[in-house]
Amino acid sequence: MMSSFHLRPSLRHLLSLRLLSTAASRTVAVKQPKLLSESLAFEDPSAFRVKSLYELLRALGVFNFCSFPVLVNNCGKLMMVARTILGRRGLSLFLKPTVYAQFVAGENESEISQSMEKMSMLGMRPMLAVPIEEDLGQSTGEKRYDDNMEAMLECVRMSHSNAWSKDPMMQLKVTALLRPELCVKLTTLITQQQPYDLDLLIRAMDGEPITFSGLDEREAAHFLCGLQRLNKIAEASVNKVRVLVDAEYTYMNPALSLVTMAMMKKFNKDGAWIWNTYQCYLKESRSLLLEALRLSNSEGFCLGVKLVRGAYMDKERMLAEKEGCPDPIHQCWEDTNDSYNGCMNVILDVIAQKPERYRIIVATHNEESVRRAAKRIEELGIDKDGGSVCFGQLLGMCDHVSLTLAKEGYAVYKSVPYGSVDDTLPYLVRRAQENRTVLQGIRKERDLLRQELKRRLKLSVRRGS
Repeated sequence: MMSSFHLRPSLRHLLSLRLLSTAASRTVAVKQPKLLSESLAFEDPSAFRVKSLYELLRALGVFNFCSFPVLVNNCGKLMMVARTILGRRGLSLFLKPTVYAQFVAGENESEISQSMEKMSMLGMRPMLAVPIEEDLGQSTGEKRYDDNMEAMLECVRMSHSNAWSKDPMMQLKVTALLRPELCVKLTTLITQQQPYDLDLLIRAMDGEPITFSGLDEREAAHFLCGLQRLNKIAEASVNKVRVLVDAEYTYMNPALSLVTMAMMKKFNKDGAWIWNTYQCYLKESRSLLLEALRLSNSEGFCLGVKLVRGAYMDKERMLAEKEGCPDPIHQCWEDTNDSYNGCMNVILDVIAQKPERYRIIVATHNEESVRRAAKRIEELGIDKDGGSVCFGQLLGMCDHVSLTLAKEGYAVYKSVPYGSVDDTLPYLVRRAQENRTVLQGIRKERDLLRQELKRRLKLSVRRGS
């Protein structure tokens, strides 16, 4: 049967009720959980004993810089001024041992492998990310999109072929392969109740010349090329590397989910190789997640979920105000937390029933959400390292959480961008600005780093005496 990608409120409501009733009956059946390890308080500075003295000092320096909002908010302009004064090479020499080394794995495969081997020794796994994306007004020609595809195919190869890879993952941004302007137009068509059948997109991925209603000849040709680029990456990764498709802005997300669901239907028959991302700071996140569950069930594909809070809050709110639209973001941090934890529970409940069909990465720096996930995993009897549930944090951040989880036997991934300083600089600027609320909340990690630094200094003094 042909499948249309759109929300069905009545079915969504029924699914929600079924999930809640199933979860309630299951809660009665499971045994009472043991107390969680006290280490999940994330208070132990020994998590940083694996770091060199230079790594401790570098992290403290970078986190201190990131604690000043005026610096973070203007870091893009500051970098441009620094490049003018120091030149491209001078700026690279300044950034590479500092901010770049803190958040980026390296420039070439040799440097990346060194970083990843150390990560592997600490019990953590890499989730490589080619830091390429576009927004409106930045579109380039087909040649650039083809080059981006080759970079992502290289990311698949590198993720799969190295000894440090265990159940490897990589991140993908659709706007690196498809014009943002087209994604916006597709979103408009979807919201006007003119969705495309997933089977139609799958036929286009296979190279069949397809006519897409609502698109002119040029747009349809580019859409075909973009779908075939995505298809090549998926073909290269299936049974090797799990591809996590990032969410971006609300004005293009429905289009991104459309192509991701088509890829899931084609490639996720026997396992979750293509995953979609759900941003829980959006008011509609729960309904989107329930619709994805409904679709995966009706179309018979496995569902992989990357659950995040979100990274585009300020721009989304400014755009909504400019367009005179309702704010799509939850009004307060507490509502976002409730949204995140609620969505997490929905997925964990279905994983407990069919761990072979559903997967989630709890991608968060929020300690309370991590503890809630760990508790629910124990309550439901889910294997903490069975592959259905894993945790994720950014490289260079939240290491006290990542290292502790790995020590406790959970599967933990670090989001690992790589590339030259020039290639990753826009990513680093965006990451700082989009996550400044997180960066300003790193006092605990900074305090733990300081405790470890003091311990080493005292130990050094004792040895000297």
